[in-house]
Amino acid sequence: MTSKAVDLLEQWLGHRLKDDHSSWLQSQLKKVLTSNSDRELHITLGLIPRKLGREDLNLTHSELTEANNAISGWNPGDWSIDCAARIAVLCRLSEHDKEGFGDTITDLCRNADLAESIALYSGVALFPDSEQLDQQVAEGLRTNMRAVFEAIAHNNPYPANHFDENRWNHMVLKALFIDSTLAPIYGIDQRSNKELAIILCDYAHERRAAGRPVTAELWRCVGPHATNAMIDDLQLTAGSTIATEHQAGVLALSQCKDPLVQQRAHELTASYPETMAEIVNGTITWDVIYQRQQHQSGN
Repeated sequence: MTSKAVDLLEQWLGHRLKDDHSSWLQSQLKKVLTSNSDRELHITLGLIPRKLGREDLNLTHSELTEANNAISGWNPGDWSIDCAARIAVLCRLSEHDKEGFGDTITDLCRNADLAESIALYSGVALFPDSEQLDQQVAEGLRTNMRAVFEAIAHNNPYPANHFDENRWNHMVLKALFIDSTLAPIYGIDQRSNKELAIILCDYAHERRAAGRPVTAELWRCVGPHATNAMIDDLQLTAGSTIATEHQAGVLALSQCKDPLVQQRAHELTASYPETMAEIVNGTITWDVIYQRQQHQSGN
């Protein structure tokens, strides 16, 4: 946790809350920090949505830049006022009681409703590291509630900074299993690896054998680590009549790094000069493919 990040949270809230709402929050925070029990914390976290509202925080581009400067990869662009206030209170509590904070988070997550869970897991990158926190994050990733999973996996630097390769790979695969998306995962390109590429290709084979669609995003993690067998998968994807699948297949082929397959990949991409021209000039990127998929699905 950095004090700069907490200062920013409080600053953003101060700009958006009415004076009486801001005073209420500060008063409750004092009670939380001076209480000898968790009662005031539970009361405060429970009352925050009712007292402060659930409107979007609506951070500006400048504020989002400040967030990323405070903690690389921190993107609270989809946070609400109540979510931000809850996390701010917890951050100040963690400064006050760092040793006991891990137990506090475990207790809160055990009894949290959906909105509280989202706030708790969205804030993990701002909380002090502890074994209890790490175990709780693992517990959150096991959920089948997509909103809770995405609070950890999306726009959150905690996984990229703390997960080993095996844990990272399982998170990415879990995202596909629950029909979540990959683009909002911070570090999705930097943390791609050969083992993940193998896992995702196996997953794609299972989906295709069952007659089920394969998201175009999957190939983002395959291209840089593709072997000859994976080139077959990318060739099939590039030949798709579905625009986003075709674009993903060609883009992944263009990113192959293994010298043993680069020549074949180059020959295949040469078959799609128009698509390659769009890739070269930046019209087709993984983020663009993600956005087009979101548009097609109505999200």
